[in-house]
Amino acid sequence: MSSSPLASVLFVCVHNAGRSQMAAGFLSHLAGDRVEVRSAGSLPGDRVNPAAVEAMREAGVDIAGQEPKVLTTEAVQASDYVITMGCGDACPVFPGKQYLDWALADPAGQGVEAVRPIRDEIRRRVEALIAEIDAGPEA
Repeated sequence: MSSSPLASVLFVCVHNAGRSQMAAGFLSHLAGDRVEVRSAGSLPGDRVNPAAVEAMREAGVDIAGQEPKVLTTEAVQASDYVITMGCGDACPVFPGKQYLDWALADPAGQGVEAVRPIRDEIRRRVEALIAEIDAGPEA
């Protein structure tokens, strides 16, 4: 079997400090090298949200070493799936990509108690995405 990933996924939110970082962390943790994972923000923040880092640590996933990254056209072009989380029209659209918009509460300025349910919903959606990727393209 080929060692190349089954798919490439880009998670995008405004600051690339909470939702997209948690989603990327879960996808990397749960799918391993089966999926290439990217995350970016339309207006990246200075650092990953500490409450998101703590909530993910509680779930056994370390995102403390991540840094917000700016959304680039190249990142979108290189991805099979582009999953937006509140970046609005800032995300460029290219033919042949699978675009999904996950409406999720923004954890910015929230404590870890408020971030936990967002984290749990992201995990559910990432698990469903992995199942979709593993199933392969539909005939």
